[in-house]
Amino acid sequence: MKPLLITIDGPAGAGKTSVSRMLAARLGYKVVDTGALYRAVAYHAKSAGLQPDDDNGLEKLCNSLNLKFIQNEKGQRLLSGESDISDKIRTPEITMLSSAVSARPVVRTYLLKIQREIGREKRLIFEGRDMGTVVFPDADVKFFLTASLKTRSLRRYQELASQPLEAVAEDMKRRDSNDTNRTLSPLQPAQDAVIIDSTDLSLEAVAEKMLSYINALNE
Repeated sequence: MKPLLITIDGPAGAGKTSVSRMLAARLGYKVVDTGALYRAVAYHAKSAGLQPDDDNGLEKLCNSLNLKFIQNEKGQRLLSGESDISDKIRTPEITMLSSAVSARPVVRTYLLKIQREIGREKRLIFEGRDMGTVVFPDADVKFFLTASLKTRSLRRYQELASQPLEAVAEDMKRRDSNDTNRTLSPLQPAQDAVIIDSTDLSLEAVAEKMLSYINALNE
């Protein structure tokens, strides 16, 4: 099988991260969690007291960052300089802030460069919101993974277990609106993406479906 660059886009809670890891394990690929990069910017913006619409401040912040992924016994980790911020960026507050920050052109321009540099390697799976539409429009394989709001909210609730289900659903609904209606790089399937609705599928079944599609391309 020739080396591929695979993208998996979709809304929050659709199962992109879990499915990406399963698919990567089957293919011997690496996963790039692009959402972690936006979370990292949001985390540092909060630490610096910046508002999500402060483009000048965000541009200066981005130019000062040194973000990179490493692999260790804990799995894929995100470093900012020499500091592991992987766990610090997974709070509900940073989740919502990253949605607002990701809509700013200065942030997207900065992270676009980083993602494309990483993507030169191939044998990679990029998961996010606009991987197949903006970052890698020429990706070898594109998937768009979705599910009902109820299903996605329940999955996120089971992950977090720190908020009432109703609050998780409300946050997700608001984030869906932000991601879908933003002017810059709105959340939507690429025209040539394979759309998979995981509402009634286990994430293992979704990964198998994706693998079958990839294998069929190489027959």
